[in-house]
Amino acid sequence: MDWIILIAAGMMESVWAIALEKSHGFTQPIPTIVFLLALALSMLGLSHALKSLPLGTAYAVWVGIGAALTVVYGMVTGIDPVNIPRIVLIIGLVLCVIGLKIV
Repeated sequence: MDWIILIAAGMMESVWAIALEKSHGFTQPIPTIVFLLALALSMLGLSHALKSLPLGTAYAVWVGIGAALTVVYGMVTGIDPVNIPRIVLIIGLVLCVIGLKIV
């Protein structure tokens, strides 16, 4: 269960990062509210997972999931360029996160 919560917290990290960009310096109310809620959920999930998972592993998984989803969002929406090296590196990041779960 802690792994599921950690994965959800990593997903919320991506949500708050995207909402932060869309808030335009906290001048847009809806993205600002989404940012605050996603940030709180992300931190609560990470905090809960740290009760039973090692800090280094949990943090790396949390950041890896958030980073990967944020980059994929950027590529899908056209904010970030799409190219083979970028795709390969994101796949590598996801595989490393899976590897941390396995070991």
